[in-house]
Amino acid sequence: MDKDITIAHITHEAVGKIGGIGAVLQGLFTCNSYLEAVKRSILISPLFSTEGSVSDRLGDDGEVLYSSIDGMINTGYGPAFRKIEHFYNVGIVYGRRRFLDEQTGVKSSPEVLLIDVRHMEDGLVNEFKKQLFEEFGIRSDLYENLWEYEQYVRLAPAAIAALKAIGAGGEETIVVSHEFMGMPTVLAAIVDAGCNWRTAFYAHEVATMRRIVEKHPGHDTMFYNAMKRGQERKLCVSEVFGNQSWYFKHVLVEASRYCDAICAVGDYIVDELRFLAPGFQTTRIDTVYNGIPAYESSVGEKLHSKRKLQVYCERLLGYRPDFVFTHVTRLVQSKGLWRDLRILEHVEREFRAQDKTGVLFLLSTEVSQRRSVDICKMESSYNWPVAHREGMPDLSGGEATFYTAIQEFNARSRNIKIIFINQFGFEAKHCGRRMPADMEFMDIRRGSDVEFGLSIYEPFGSAQLEALTFGGICVVSSVCGCAGLVRDISGGEDVKNVIIADYTSLERHNFADIEDVLQIDRSVRDEIEHSVSERVAMQICSRLAKNESEIESMIESGYNLAKDMSWDVVVKKYLMKSLQKALPEGCSEYIGAEAGT
Repeated sequence: MDKDITIAHITHEAVGKIGGIGAVLQGLFTCNSYLEAVKRSILISPLFSTEGSVSDRLGDDGEVLYSSIDGMINTGYGPAFRKIEHFYNVGIVYGRRRFLDEQTGVKSSPEVLLIDVRHMEDGLVNEFKKQLFEEFGIRSDLYENLWEYEQYVRLAPAAIAALKAIGAGGEETIVVSHEFMGMPTVLAAIVDAGCNWRTAFYAHEVATMRRIVEKHPGHDTMFYNAMKRGQERKLCVSEVFGNQSWYFKHVLVEASRYCDAICAVGDYIVDELRFLAPGFQTTRIDTVYNGIPAYESSVGEKLHSKRKLQVYCERLLGYRPDFVFTHVTRLVQSKGLWRDLRILEHVEREFRAQDKTGVLFLLSTEVSQRRSVDICKMESSYNWPVAHREGMPDLSGGEATFYTAIQEFNARSRNIKIIFINQFGFEAKHCGRRMPADMEFMDIRRGSDVEFGLSIYEPFGSAQLEALTFGGICVVSSVCGCAGLVRDISGGEDVKNVIIADYTSLERHNFADIEDVLQIDRSVRDEIEHSVSERVAMQICSRLAKNESEIESMIESGYNLAKDMSWDVVVKKYLMKSLQKALPEGCSEYIGAEAGT
């Protein structure tokens, strides 16, 4: 191998998993096809806090080799780091972070660079902002009062200098911006004289479109129809929804067209980027799906996990359900949690006719993990998580609003109840004494009959498919990027383990013009959601496994689909093929050969 490929990942999740980007990094760094093709990986982020000790800097599994904040020097890069710190007036933390897939045992330890940019030298920052304007038309004066923008602009020149200090750079290094956060660093690499960096934008979402979908009462039902009509008329988002240049994320993502490669995690993300600005109409954008877990399991293992969930329900509600529904997600509007309830209303009526029962374990919270002692107090005082009370340590504001809808559902429903677990960590030490002592998080994946994921905006949605490998039925909305991967792997054929709900179908409504589509409000969306929910509910009821033979069949078909959607497969099939296009010919041959393409 005459050339080594380095990938520098710019992300706010360099130290810990927060959301979707962290899940992608976990997948990549525990994926053999990535580790074989990429010889060096570096995570770069601002240092968000100087509080705590040196052992806190890179997380629980991190190894700090250099920290000017803590006076630690355990690397030969020390002199070069000190020059950068003096020149830019920044602090640097450098080391390694460990990634491990506990199911497969695959692990790696990429390098991590954190830069404290709070006191960066103003003259150098302003010089870079001048470059951003002259080369890319970005007016930093409009956004520099926003620290979310400012910190990533400040990061950029210091990050490029730090990469050079550790021996990275040139055409063998790809600087990857994960979302808008890394775009200033990518742009700094592009204008860096004498160093032919390669650059890529990893689109985990399109922030402009997410904001429109979430804010408009018509949500995805309105937006994706409006985008389709707009693209037919060769219009961009600002021409349909008004000027977006006030939004700094919009401006930074728009600049991604200058990158050597753009990876979009779903088919709709490709469309959204095309819709973002006229310059994207001719830009090459590759669909690079995320991967999902693919583990073999048996009927016995599934039933063992399901029994734990049934026992937990019996201890909480006094009955052992025939079927277990689950939804593990963040409590944010984009997840469309109200759609779970609308589908279950129809399922419950069918269950009454069949004399069947069910439970939905809904794991979601908008705050950090609650103390175990508080959970135990709430459990003994008022039967948490069956009952909740507003205010900490129990319900936050958003949780209280959603719990109201759950109470209404539970009051009306006889054969299905919802248990709202607003706590991180699905195991007894975090969820109370009534949870089986041997419960672990994988039980909710392995034992689930149905996992919901009916988001209004979901660039990919790995979590929605995590029950697939264990034979669960995964119910997703058509705008989820993972639906595209299912179609790609299955050749467009119907898959019994996956139900795709299309809330963008206007059905009986005749909205021929874009102006009509823009008027879609909550009342129209509600009507469509109720109609779609009934159809989905009937599909669920017809596909639920009724005996061990059917369970075995669901496990077999689910795993066969999941293994073709694993990280190893999608990295080879999508990511490496996209990134190799960003590299000079010699390097691209190398990365392609190593990835097995």
